[in-house]
Amino acid sequence: MMLDLLAYSAFFLTMALTYAVISLGLNVQWGMTGLFNVGIAAFVAVGAYTSAILTTPETADRFGGFDMPIAVGWLGAAIVSAALSWGVGALTIRLRADYLAIATFGVAVTVQLCMLNLQPLTGGAFGIGFIPRPFADLQADALLFSLANCGLMVVVVLALYLGLQHLSRSPWGRVLRAIREDETAAQALGKQSVRFRLEAFTVGGAIMGLAGAAQAHFIGFIAPDNYMPVLTFQVWAMLIVGGSGNNRGAIAGAVLVWGLWAVTAAAVSAFVPPEDQARAAALQIVAIGVGLCLMLLLRPRGLFGEVSPLARLRTRSPASAKE
Repeated sequence: MMLDLLAYSAFFLTMALTYAVISLGLNVQWGMTGLFNVGIAAFVAVGAYTSAILTTPETADRFGGFDMPIAVGWLGAAIVSAALSWGVGALTIRLRADYLAIATFGVAVTVQLCMLNLQPLTGGAFGIGFIPRPFADLQADALLFSLANCGLMVVVVLALYLGLQHLSRSPWGRVLRAIREDETAAQALGKQSVRFRLEAFTVGGAIMGLAGAAQAHFIGFIAPDNYMPVLTFQVWAMLIVGGSGNNRGAIAGAVLVWGLWAVTAAAVSAFVPPEDQARAAALQIVAIGVGLCLMLLLRPRGLFGEVSPLARLRTRSPASAKE
């Protein structure tokens, strides 16, 4: 019993960390640059399908089946998602706030329709199965298999965290925050805001594609239903709860919100009759919405929210010190 619980805990943390990677990507776009992307599901889906096509065995009724190593699939997922992000960004990056949100939502709908209708490429509504899983040789031992996958995701998240922390403190990261705070002032200092915004959008999209590939290989199956708009809602909730603009917050928020999602799913399974569980699953979204509202009321900046440079200047000013 204890070993089963430990194996499930490792599996839970593995999935939570895949969402943490998506949240880190969104933090580059929104937390650091202020880009309002509500098409997250599209970039995650493109990464998942790219890696699946590259790494699955050959099949007669679908393009792909190149049977490449998982590492190649993950790298390909990041590259293709980055290319899509760059293309979308090149067309929409000059849009602001809600206009950019509408455009990226349209991209998400377009990608979902492609997943459903390009059956020779994506498998249509039936999706793609037989996706190779990391450490497949260890599947006979559920605990060891779960721990190995969890360890892999810990390494991936740690590497991304350290890399993004370095970027956020670099001149590139400081320019992104300057654009977020006051784009006109950044342009007055000679910074090409469009180029920096496009770079941030591309980097964030590449990270989301990597996360989509990781999820696909840990689950072993993907379908269009996995990339509905609720995925975008989940990731935004994770970043807001953890704290926008802070990479630690992005990771912590992902673990907390995914934990709430898992707990409410277990509660629905335990207390709701089987014939009503499909409709009762909406309670999971309600629970996240309630938790998000409480967080906005109690801690508007999230658990590890970033304090803006202007707020730091005010707290350090002589006037504030006298008060």
